[in-house]
Amino acid sequence: MKWEIERSILHGVAVAAMVAVGSSFVPGTAQAWEPTKTVEFIVPAGTGGGADQMARMLQGVIQKNKLMSQPLVVINKSGGAGAEGFLDVKNSKGNPHKIIITLSNLFTTPLATGVPFSWEDMTPVAMLALDEFVLWVNASSDYKTAADYVNAIKAGNDNEFKMGGTGSKQEDQIITAALEQTTGKKLTYIPFKGGGDVAAQLVGNHINSSVNNPIEGVSHYRAGALRPLCVFDSQPMPYKDELVNGESWSSIPTCKQAGLDVEYLMLRGIFMPPGVTDEQVAYYVDVFKKVRETQEWKDFMNKGAFNTTFMTGDEFKSWLAKAAETHKDLMTKAGFLAK
Repeated sequence: MKWEIERSILHGVAVAAMVAVGSSFVPGTAQAWEPTKTVEFIVPAGTGGGADQMARMLQGVIQKNKLMSQPLVVINKSGGAGAEGFLDVKNSKGNPHKIIITLSNLFTTPLATGVPFSWEDMTPVAMLALDEFVLWVNASSDYKTAADYVNAIKAGNDNEFKMGGTGSKQEDQIITAALEQTTGKKLTYIPFKGGGDVAAQLVGNHINSSVNNPIEGVSHYRAGALRPLCVFDSQPMPYKDELVNGESWSSIPTCKQAGLDVEYLMLRGIFMPPGVTDEQVAYYVDVFKKVRETQEWKDFMNKGAFNTTFMTGDEFKSWLAKAAETHKDLMTKAGFLAK
């Protein structure tokens, strides 16, 4: 009887404690951190490109599935090849209401411009995926294969062929420099603000080629305006859903298979400002894990032919350190380092 009375008293105390801290209390768990105001989602690139499209897709999935209690607002800060966005996050120390989606300009911009920041100036959250690069030409061109295009460059004059890309001394121009080394000919590289602009220029035949991401060219591919020649990966993309005329992403050969020995993949990751807590980082890791479970995310990965590798914590930091060294080597060889 004494034990029953004590147990009843303890139960009453526990119930009172739960009422005191509010209905959001969950027995056996601590109160987890959550945003208390609108979260800014910075895109260090222009509108219409791959990073912008992914950020806005993520915003929509999070809102639709109510994965965050506060609004997530996408803000493009493309100035200085993305330095504007990265410096904003770097200088927002301790602010958990700001996140940024990264491209490989996380590595290339400070090397090319001398702007004082690196990935270590921010807090890594998660690698969401790796983005592929495809060599595209206008569908009306005579180039049916990557070998056709490479042979035409070799047979032409320096700077005769125009390659469009996003920004200067970034991913697209690094790949262009590698193409120059392979063909022994100079290309005229024309930078644009975003991947959407690049695709439009190629559709209009104002440039001869681009190395846009799949998602930046897929709508024009489906419309019969652009033709993919090869993918800059070590193996073909695995996606087999038909896109146009019986072709799929998996139909596209690797550039190496076509005799063009160039490989490149780009980071799609999430970072926060420096000085945030582990609990705040864990909140966003959990949000993006839930995003990856949605059908919308899976469809987006399929549509854009992404490499779906996911990393967090020390594994992600180790990958970042290696990627930083790789980009420094590539930029050095291309002569793109700031003087």
